[in-house]
Amino acid sequence: SKMQFPWVSVSYLRSREGLGNGLVVTVSSCAFSGDVGHVQITGGAGFVGSHLTDKLMMDGHEVTVVDNFFTGRKRNVEHWIGHENFELINHDVVEPLYIEVDQIYHLASPASPPNYMYNPIKTLKTNTIGTLNMLGLAKRVGARLLLASTSEVYGDPEVHPQSEDYWGHVNPIGPRACYDEGKRVAETMCYAYMKQEGVEVRVARIFNTFGPRMHMNDGRVVSNFILQALQGEPLTVYGSGSQTRAFQYVSDLVNGLVALMNSNVSSPVNLGNPEEHTILEFAQLIKNLVGSGSEIQFLSEAQDDPQKRKPDIRKAKMMLAWEPVVPLEEGLNKAIHYFRKELEYQANNQYIPKPKPARIKKGRTRHN
Repeated sequence: SKMQFPWVSVSYLRSREGLGNGLVVTVSSCAFSGDVGHVQITGGAGFVGSHLTDKLMMDGHEVTVVDNFFTGRKRNVEHWIGHENFELINHDVVEPLYIEVDQIYHLASPASPPNYMYNPIKTLKTNTIGTLNMLGLAKRVGARLLLASTSEVYGDPEVHPQSEDYWGHVNPIGPRACYDEGKRVAETMCYAYMKQEGVEVRVARIFNTFGPRMHMNDGRVVSNFILQALQGEPLTVYGSGSQTRAFQYVSDLVNGLVALMNSNVSSPVNLGNPEEHTILEFAQLIKNLVGSGSEIQFLSEAQDDPQKRKPDIRKAKMMLAWEPVVPLEEGLNKAIHYFRKELEYQANNQYIPKPKPARIKKGRTRHN
């Protein structure tokens, strides 16, 4: 059996079967061409990180995945375990790491609202102390570091679409602030290290991304809608559904990250799909693709929920020759197929996940 990736076609020599997510993944032992560099991916067992791992491994690099499994999962990368070019380290980037690498993709951070709102202090530490530690590592070993920043640095934008020279409209004390401001200061740190210490940095401002290996109950629009439609539950739309989002398929993002890392562009670059849709349009499209009879249910609007989100990707087109190529419906069908398999796996393990809103920890009363 072969595992097909949108960016590569490879002949495989040995297989590892029976992965928990229902995929049969076959791992290559074949020879690679070109220079083999040592690449470290923090958060490499996460949704985006694991797809990046697949691409870099298939391109012949030595890859070290660093993950504390706060939101990452071993299942996402276990098909590479045993390959001579692959190493998996269970490590939290809040603690220093001493390793020899040529490139660092710094993806470590909770990225969905329920995850980063559930533990805002951990989110802040990962994006501040964790980023300082990775920049320190890059400085020591002369590595180039790519920061996975986010469109959230633009907040609830007053400019549409958002280009890289827009400074943003962020609530510094709102429920999303731990993530928004954490990423903003991470960018600041990158450029401080570049200016003061000569560290080579790349900054990718990533817009909404979806695909296989997303967490099913991560509270994001696409995963919520797919899960609800598959389970015959109402599709929950917050507010009127007129808010817009622009989604890119994960393989497009991975190609953009690699192109940026290997470019000479040190200033921030938007990576996203400029094809804009309303939340209500997404709900109806996913409902139709799943063939679900679910109703659409309107709930009260979430606080600080951006009303418009659309990237200006002229810079990526011009300087990286990059733009998304996977059509929305094709990507959604792949995600739906993955979620069906996940539901079967979870059912066999007697656990069915439910989409849920962010949990806010209650404050404790202090006695002086």
